[in-house]
Amino acid sequence: MFEDVEAIDGIGAKTAERLAELDDPIAALEAGDVAEIARAPGISDGRAARIARSAIRHRHGDSDEFLATARASELYDSVLALLKTRAVTEYGKKHLETLYPSSSADRISEVRAFTERAIDRVPTAEVLKALSGVEPLDASRDVRIRDRCLATNDAETFSEARDAVPELSVELVEDTRGIADLARGYSSVIVLDEAFSGIEIEGDVRVRPAALEDPAALVPERTLAFFAQNGDRLRAAAAVHRAAEMEPSCDIDGLERALERLDSDGTVTGDSQLARLETAIDDLDTAVSMAESVANDRLREAIEERDVTIEGADLLSLVERGAGVDSLLERELADEFAESIEAAREHLVDTLSVSDHESLVRQAFNEEPTFPVEHDERVITRLREELTAERDRRAARIKRDLAEELREMRNPAESLVQAALQLDVELAVSRFARDFECTFPKIDGRGVTIEAGRSPLLDVPFDSVEPVDYAVEGVSLLSGVNSGGKTSTLDLVGTVVVLAQMGLPVPAERARVERFEALHYQAKTQGTLDAGAFESTLREFGSLVEGDRTRLVLVDELESITEPGASAVIIAGILEALTESDSTAVFVSHLAGEIKEAATVDVTVDGIEAIGLADGELQVKRSPVKNHLARSTPELIVEKLAESEERAFYSALLEKFDGESR
Repeated sequence: MFEDVEAIDGIGAKTAERLAELDDPIAALEAGDVAEIARAPGISDGRAARIARSAIRHRHGDSDEFLATARASELYDSVLALLKTRAVTEYGKKHLETLYPSSSADRISEVRAFTERAIDRVPTAEVLKALSGVEPLDASRDVRIRDRCLATNDAETFSEARDAVPELSVELVEDTRGIADLARGYSSVIVLDEAFSGIEIEGDVRVRPAALEDPAALVPERTLAFFAQNGDRLRAAAAVHRAAEMEPSCDIDGLERALERLDSDGTVTGDSQLARLETAIDDLDTAVSMAESVANDRLREAIEERDVTIEGADLLSLVERGAGVDSLLERELADEFAESIEAAREHLVDTLSVSDHESLVRQAFNEEPTFPVEHDERVITRLREELTAERDRRAARIKRDLAEELREMRNPAESLVQAALQLDVELAVSRFARDFECTFPKIDGRGVTIEAGRSPLLDVPFDSVEPVDYAVEGVSLLSGVNSGGKTSTLDLVGTVVVLAQMGLPVPAERARVERFEALHYQAKTQGTLDAGAFESTLREFGSLVEGDRTRLVLVDELESITEPGASAVIIAGILEALTESDSTAVFVSHLAGEIKEAATVDVTVDGIEAIGLADGELQVKRSPVKNHLARSTPELIVEKLAESEERAFYSALLEKFDGESR
């Protein structure tokens, strides 16, 4: 358990403040959870991976000094890149960065236990395809609700409500009158004070003193927005579980059904009654206009088809009373007018499909004769208000119901995605182990032993890499011809050690590795160093041979730093000092004979033996031969000439090589 996150390397006060925004920063650090750490404001995925790695080191009391040189770090970076290219998700790639070569036995065992489970995973094409859609879940975007509010007359409650439910307006009120004012401006008012229990105010006013105990229930849109925003990621995670036949953390069929009811903006869909209400409101004006046309068309047709005769006395009577066409319709076309009005009503009822409001719909056309027929706007206004109110009530109820259903799924859904992302990490390790035919090494004893090892870092297809056997304990010189594989052998040894101390399997049939405290790898120097660089290199080796740390030291052609004669003496002195330490060392050198002769201790010389030349191509046995000084390329060429041409010159040259080797 971390008592102080700032004790972790790389976490200062500002970073600690950012991490404090997480729900449980300690748990995230303990688990090395890159995705969760990256949710903290201002922390990128790359930064999150570094923080997670530092937290893991801190937990194991592990230093970051294992990779002691630039070339050692490059070797680790190359190995890590091979792992990361086998992850599908960005999360997987970042999480793999939390794996590092460690000198801690606990850390190595921890990763090894994970890896042993991981390599049993089978990376099928179906699973990898499904993983391509999985990403860490996003926090729900900001939601602002303007149709309802919270009300309280307590300043402390007011402050608490604003923090707990930022999506809603929170209003301070003094009395019932203030609540009534709010009810006229909002479709719904939730009162947080028990003192107002029992009040009767027109509108949707509810007194809920305990509402802040479950803020998400007050704002179903919060839950809906979260699931709408992450719908594709959740579906992808469900597909991963099906493809991999993993036990899901929730009912994925039920989750998918719930997601089908959500639009990308968080709107609930799929309710036929709500859809009918929304359509009725949208089509109301058009439907009323068409209903008027139906009535007027029928009435016009009736008038055109009928001869209306009015006797003079009757016409005079109508004129004297100031009567117009309405009275004429009532007297002569009453039945036709009634039928036209009924047709208009039926058309409006059928078009709107709102059976619960049929009585009000029919009132839109009254029975008073008139031409042209017109609707009663007051009725239509009232109808629109009732339809809108019913729509809002139903939408709110549907939101609440679906949000309640989904809220119960949130934690399991997050676990569903996390399990899919973790599978990607496991499959990356499994693919690495399968692609490079890896096995778990033994970690004990002294030195390094590799049987049938093949470097995954060579720029050739892995299947064409020739297996190498090599064992080193103590200090050894590695000799061999140019392009014979000396540097690739060093890389193989370093790669096996790095992977083993990461807790991962290694590319070999069998391997045993000492648990080293540091890897020092000196790459080949390009050209002779100037005096300052030469001095700096010697200082580095001076520090290297001091202390009692168990180190693996790999050095590639150190003689290139200065003149050959001086190089042999210097390297011999370094080897003498390393022999007295707990280090294991391999020095690649073309001066192996000279170095062995200059050294005052017995130095093992191993050789990568060249078999000969064929068609100008060097034939090499890649596995170093123990206690054998390998022949040089010039010697092989002289030998070939001596055998193919009967000239004393070549034979004499070859004798000089033989004498030198003796």
